[in-house]
Amino acid sequence: MNSYISVAKILNFHGIKGEAKLGFSKGREKQISMLKKVFILINGDYAEYNVTSVRFHKKFAIVKFKELNTVNDVEALKGLDILLPKDEVENNLDNDEYLVSDLLDMDVYDDDGCLIGKISQVGENLANNILSVKDNNGKEHLVPFVKDLVPVVDLKQKRVVIKNIEGLIS
Repeated sequence: MNSYISVAKILNFHGIKGEAKLGFSKGREKQISMLKKVFILINGDYAEYNVTSVRFHKKFAIVKFKELNTVNDVEALKGLDILLPKDEVENNLDNDEYLVSDLLDMDVYDDDGCLIGKISQVGENLANNILSVKDNNGKEHLVPFVKDLVPVVDLKQKRVVIKNIEGLIS
């Protein structure tokens, strides 16, 4: 069975011709603009929708689906996620770009090889993503997810190495 990743959410309708207003993560405009076929989980089934056009308005994407032609069609899907097969999303990631689901629960080591803890969450701020690392005592440490501080992300070994500069992990 295919596994799916959410790339956007239907926030509302736009206009009267069945266009949908989508919310998505900052920096994902390229991925959204390339959408052709997507899936929406409806009542436990993955329904396929074909994208006929994408344009951007303010911080949102305005998308026309072949199968949706009225405000009511879009209204019925309001709040649902736009999904893509996980392997399709992975194939389109840039270098040093990772899926949050792949990072969660990875072991985190310092540059001396000592286990610090596990990634419990990945957050987002204006500058960069933030790794939340829970140590063995249950304490959370926030680590900016930048190459200078996180030089190694090994998906196969499920491990991350961080440079433990003074004050980062206390």
